[in-house]
Amino acid sequence: MASLEKLPVTVITGFLGSGKTTLITQLMKNPGGRRLAVIVNEFGDVGVDGEILKGCAIPECPAENILELANGCICCTVADDFIPTIEALMALDPRPEHILIETSGLALPKPLLKAFDWPDIRSKITVDGVVALADAEAVAAGRFAPHVAAVDAQRLADDSIDHETPLSEVFEDQISCADIVLLTKPDLAGPEGVAKAKAVIEAEAPRRIPIIEVAEGAVDPRVILGLEAAAEDDMDARPSHHDSADDHEHDDFDNVVIDIPEFDDPADLVARIADLADRRNILRVKGYAAITGKPMRLLVQAVGTRVRHQFDRPWKAEEGRRGRLVVIAEHDDVDGDAIRDILVPDTQVAK
Repeated sequence: MASLEKLPVTVITGFLGSGKTTLITQLMKNPGGRRLAVIVNEFGDVGVDGEILKGCAIPECPAENILELANGCICCTVADDFIPTIEALMALDPRPEHILIETSGLALPKPLLKAFDWPDIRSKITVDGVVALADAEAVAAGRFAPHVAAVDAQRLADDSIDHETPLSEVFEDQISCADIVLLTKPDLAGPEGVAKAKAVIEAEAPRRIPIIEVAEGAVDPRVILGLEAAAEDDMDARPSHHDSADDHEHDDFDNVVIDIPEFDDPADLVARIADLADRRNILRVKGYAAITGKPMRLLVQAVGTRVRHQFDRPWKAEEGRRGRLVVIAEHDDVDGDAIRDILVPDTQVAK
């Protein structure tokens, strides 16, 4: 009976700004005949991704089917957050036919897969597949997954470098756990960059994994949904840097939320975010801003010095045109006062 069939779940992982929300938005618009539900795991307390997806809700994936978890990595809060959320989605009427989980960009996918082995849910759901998104330009540049030769060169130049960076480990764990890799933003990387990124991913993958170029999240749902990988049953084929650890932490990364004033010109804010990323080694910035004379809210998302922005919707009366940005970086690079000094003009005070 259909009611007894395991509910398929697709885990969508990938580094900060790789395009996970864009992909899910496209899947919501083109679900391939499936009734979807979505779990969004944010890092930081400004719920940008969840709100974007709710704004794209359609009958096949209504707003009540989109749940957001912001209490930390869901693989670290299984009993308190993850299982109750899965159970709440399964109790919906009509019940979803497929669940998409958008992990935090800093999440390690394998501990999350282990959560599917919990007795309360193992008999009810299955991991249909793990989809890893990789930013082609960033991978080609070696920012998140340094090439072995580049790492060796750094080691020769600096005796203090004797281990991989935390960012590299996150990236490698995501690739190792994946059933398919989507190489995003190929237009920014160009043919040479795409080829280089594919070579990096192939070198990191523990087995042969399909790598597909995807622009703006546009991919046929038949390619990534319905894989029937049952990933929870072949954990040994998905090696991780943390396999020997009983637990894992995210102390390598931190975030701070900055209240920002109204800006006269979006270009000023964009320049400040790019300057911040350059001077403070910031990984990700996302949030909202108010622009003088504009009734619409400005949505801002940045990966390193690359900043994207657009007016997404009118401000709600209760929001009071309050601009807020969540800034994510490695722990030692998060200094709230220094970040605020760069983002907030000297002549203005955040309201």
